[in-house]
Amino acid sequence: MDFDRRGFMRGAGAVGAVAGLGWLDAAEAIAKQAAAGVTSESRKAYAELIELLAAVDTDYLSEKRKVTRPSDISDGHRYIMHVLDAGLDLHFESNPDFPVFKRIVSPSRKANGDNPDAIYFTTAIRGNRRYRVRGNLAGATYTSFTIEAGSGEGRYASRTAGVLNDLEIETDAQGHYELTLGPDSEGQNAFKLPEDTARLTTRHYFERKRSVAADPNVVIPLVIEPLDAGEPPPDWNDARIAAGIRRVANHVRSMTLDSPVGDPTRLPSWVSTRPNVFNAPEKPGQMAFAAFDAAYSMAPYALGPDEALVIEGKFPKCRFANVVLWNRYLQSYDYVYRQISLNRQQTQLEPDGSFRMLLAHSDPEAPNWLDSMGRSSGTIYWRFMLPEGDIVTPKAQVVRLADVRGARG
Repeated sequence: MDFDRRGFMRGAGAVGAVAGLGWLDAAEAIAKQAAAGVTSESRKAYAELIELLAAVDTDYLSEKRKVTRPSDISDGHRYIMHVLDAGLDLHFESNPDFPVFKRIVSPSRKANGDNPDAIYFTTAIRGNRRYRVRGNLAGATYTSFTIEAGSGEGRYASRTAGVLNDLEIETDAQGHYELTLGPDSEGQNAFKLPEDTARLTTRHYFERKRSVAADPNVVIPLVIEPLDAGEPPPDWNDARIAAGIRRVANHVRSMTLDSPVGDPTRLPSWVSTRPNVFNAPEKPGQMAFAAFDAAYSMAPYALGPDEALVIEGKFPKCRFANVVLWNRYLQSYDYVYRQISLNRQQTQLEPDGSFRMLLAHSDPEAPNWLDSMGRSSGTIYWRFMLPEGDIVTPKAQVVRLADVRGARG
């Protein structure tokens, strides 16, 4: 009889498989515990996570948050799956005493206003520990390290506590660098950690013809190691597993139920609520998960089936600039197979250095097409890293698609 390895591995965790291996006493003990209703802290945490996911469906994706269209509900379920995926990958087994950099977003995991022209990493750290980071700039247009502080254990950070960018980092001729982080770190390539440090986030921006986040061959060398870790981490017992599940739940909750309901009177000045109208770009200050070095502008768009949005402006002198399309959950559209963002390398400029972009549902047969993917509404988001001088606010005008089709500048 042929050995069915696949079937064996799939059933190896079941009581029947245990008994089949001859561990009859163990199997009987497990069966008795189940019959007696014996539980664990991990089972409680698991039940809490299931209850939370049900609440997210009925409360977060609800009329209270103006989620009424079927497309918004289905987009919301995709968003929740991405949030859950991030919670499991970034938080379930995270340990600030033994940090490991993980990629935050990807073509199949989008949140927090992801950027096709950037790769982001994050890891949990503590403010009272010491760490060393080694890496390489890898040809990035802009690289930075950001300390996220406040909260933790999977919850959304409350503020940005500091930024160190590549202008402040000493590197060798090949772009290699080494950073030290700790409560008393000082000097070149050093980061002094505040007591309530929760996470270290990195940003690696590129301006290339092919968006870097869509290229699986791009490697950014980056590693972090504790300098005072002591003994290896303990085994995964009931308490640690339950705590990991609760970190996942904390992440899901802070990205959904705990996120504030939109209040137009409390938005940053650079956020417009008027469709197809941009406000002047500005830096966000200490907003969590934002970069001190960047200026942003954001506005909703609204287009009919036969309309296009002509966007005109001029890129400022800066280290990086692009524009990206997001859905209402701040997830980028498909940038692997479509052009839903434009950086300066991807943008064809006019003779005077300005640009003219066309947001449309179908190919306008003209330069600088931003593909709406047929979505009648969404968000347009601008990033300008380390801008110098004033930034020209982009202007937009709704026109008939037929009137601009085939325009070649």
